[in-house]
Amino acid sequence: MAGKFEITSEIASFGGKILKLTHESAVLRCKMAVNLYLPPNQGKVPVLFYLSGLTCTGDNCLEKGFLQAHASKLGIAIVYPDTSPRGLGIPGEDESWDFGTGAGFYIDALKEPFKGSYNMYSYINDELQQQLFSEFDQLDSSRISLSGHSMGGHGALTIFLKNPGKYKSVSAFAPISNPINCPWGQKAFAGYLGDDQQEWAKHDATELMKKYSGPKPAILIDVGTGDNFYKQKQLLPEHLEDAAKSVGWDVQVRYQPNYDHSYFFVSTFGADHIAHAAKFLGTNSTL
Repeated sequence: MAGKFEITSEIASFGGKILKLTHESAVLRCKMAVNLYLPPNQGKVPVLFYLSGLTCTGDNCLEKGFLQAHASKLGIAIVYPDTSPRGLGIPGEDESWDFGTGAGFYIDALKEPFKGSYNMYSYINDELQQQLFSEFDQLDSSRISLSGHSMGGHGALTIFLKNPGKYKSVSAFAPISNPINCPWGQKAFAGYLGDDQQEWAKHDATELMKKYSGPKPAILIDVGTGDNFYKQKQLLPEHLEDAAKSVGWDVQVRYQPNYDHSYFFVSTFGADHIAHAAKFLGTNSTL
């Protein structure tokens, strides 16, 4: 046991190391697993939080996205958290793949029986960061960026927009960009937040962007045109594009021909997203 974290294994990767960690979360009321990639640099390093999508854990992108290959060259640490509390035994949390376990949506639940434990927003934005920066001196708490995939892209965008100035940059792979208008978001928000759609809008990147007041760094978003969820109108990146244009924000949405929703897509464009974060995190190296 090292401080608040137990290091369950240490794995060499691209000159740096992966620390597989567990810790007790007060806000989620359970033990959580998290992966931390430390680049080979000495001294303080900036930090990218990568938020994963529906059904994923903190292992999926670590093992299939290979972001640490690029982060190693640029001197960036990556945190890969989990996507929900685990093993709470709440009725209904394991009945479907897009709600409950593995589907925390990076919000704080207001509706029972999820209220009081499904608090992924507070976990990512507050508790996990406080514990990591307290435990690992090499992590620079003044230089943090966000990225994520699908539900995690939604999480990265909304956490960025809710905290003006806290994060240096944000990017996303195939984000759920307008959840109040897609089936995934409507199901999750009804289950976690209740029926008040004004409350839903507080957790929607498209709606938050329209009212945002703070620094506006360029945002990079990639979406595959072969992504079935894009075709099914679950992602709605065009709605986010319209909101960005209405407020004069440089949001680059790149529609990548033929790419799907998988980690083949994420790994293909991962270098671009790490480089995007590096521009704002102030690293001295280049890919």
